[in-house]
Amino acid sequence: MKVFKKWYLYVVLITVLLAVKDENYLIDIAPAISNVSTTQKVVALTFDDGPLNTSTPVILGVLQEKKVKATFFVVGERVKRFPSLVQQEVNEEHEIGNHTYNHPWLTGLNDRLIIEELEKTENEISKVVPTPTLFRPPGGKYNDNTIKLARSRGYNTILWSIDTEDWRSPPVGQIVNTVLNNVKPGSIILLHDGKYPSPTAESLEYIIDNLRARGYEFVTVSELLQYYEEGR
Repeated sequence: MKVFKKWYLYVVLITVLLAVKDENYLIDIAPAISNVSTTQKVVALTFDDGPLNTSTPVILGVLQEKKVKATFFVVGERVKRFPSLVQQEVNEEHEIGNHTYNHPWLTGLNDRLIIEELEKTENEISKVVPTPTLFRPPGGKYNDNTIKLARSRGYNTILWSIDTEDWRSPPVGQIVNTVLNNVKPGSIILLHDGKYPSPTAESLEYIIDNLRARGYEFVTVSELLQYYEEGR
């Protein structure tokens, strides 16, 4: 029995180390990650531009009802206004990422202003929850310098592979079909909780139900990175 226990612990340790190795390898080879190469049917739902006291609670309600974890890329100015929503996100086992303080296009800013955008958001987030390690540049706009500065503060830069354009308020069916027609294992899906009124919450219900019917599971971005398969 003791030999079996030692063997089991050894296998678990090796599995964990390999997952960490693959995640770190992906981060090293990709300046910004838009999807994860994997054969496993896992995807990450991400929400930008919140929190907002009108839309975020509704989206959190859907996620809680469906028992789904997601990643929220929050704007510092809104974190300052609605810190309890960020606390709720973490309490309900969602993940937080930095989406700058004022949502500017970072490619037009100098180094000092970029760092200020990141740092001010960190300060607001850290008042209520731990400082995040994920960063998403507004509009997905970045260059080598943006990546370098983000990494200097311990961030991995995360983009997306499916853009629902829900912020434009298209019909619910259009948002859902955009996801269903483009999804594949390792997809990172972009949605928004920073606008009200919005079709996002209603669309989310259909997205979750339909993807589950296809055999997909939902994970946070950090969890998704651990599914990376080299050579895929």
